[in-house]
Amino acid sequence: MITQEIKLIEQIKTNLTKVQAGIQKAADRVGRDPASVKLVVVTKRMPINIVQAAIKCGLRCFGENYAEEGVEKIKALGDQDDLEWHMIGHVQSRKAGLVCAYYDFLQSLDRLKLARLLDRGRAGQNAILPVLLEFNVSGEESKCGLPATDEDQWKELLPTLKELQHHRHLLIEGLMTMSPLFRNPEEARPYFKRLKKLQSFLIDNLPEFSWRELSMGTSSDYEVAVEEGATIIRIGEAILGPRPERK
Repeated sequence: MITQEIKLIEQIKTNLTKVQAGIQKAADRVGRDPASVKLVVVTKRMPINIVQAAIKCGLRCFGENYAEEGVEKIKALGDQDDLEWHMIGHVQSRKAGLVCAYYDFLQSLDRLKLARLLDRGRAGQNAILPVLLEFNVSGEESKCGLPATDEDQWKELLPTLKELQHHRHLLIEGLMTMSPLFRNPEEARPYFKRLKKLQSFLIDNLPEFSWRELSMGTSSDYEVAVEEGATIIRIGEAILGPRPERK
């Protein structure tokens, strides 16, 4: 068992070194500081022993797609109080309480109803929840997020986004998107460019919010995302290995 744990830790370290080198190369190509890119390690469907191995490799920031699955891991690692947990998947309204109670950051705020529930929950804790607004820049029906495919309709988003000013216990930090999955990561570039352009649009039209963060890029395309300005990348399998099959 100990031997297996050592092998797992060594494999994660090897994978992490490759990803860090990829971030460095991508940042160098566009004249960025690689330290400006935050790595969120996605633990979706990963068993707790893999998360524990990742922690032993020095990783501290993790992202979950399903609120309840993440809560199980957070509770299991209760003695690790220096960890940071991001909710990165779609949040059902009935799961807003879990996000408020257990997560440090939400990357997938996509509607006012959820904002109201989160604001109410954090108000009860007298605490602030940092959030990113999720935008669908591809138009894929399978993707969540505020509709942002048509640049000519971006102005129509502004009244909804202005409503977020009333939610004093939410801190808007930036934007997030999920690009379509491609074999060739270059095909994701137009979607990252669109989110970057949307960021500039929102900075100009809603300066009362901070739009500094851009969360985009996953295991398959993170180097392109870094080149296009990502400040947060969400990487799972490229570091932790393949996800177990669903039972």
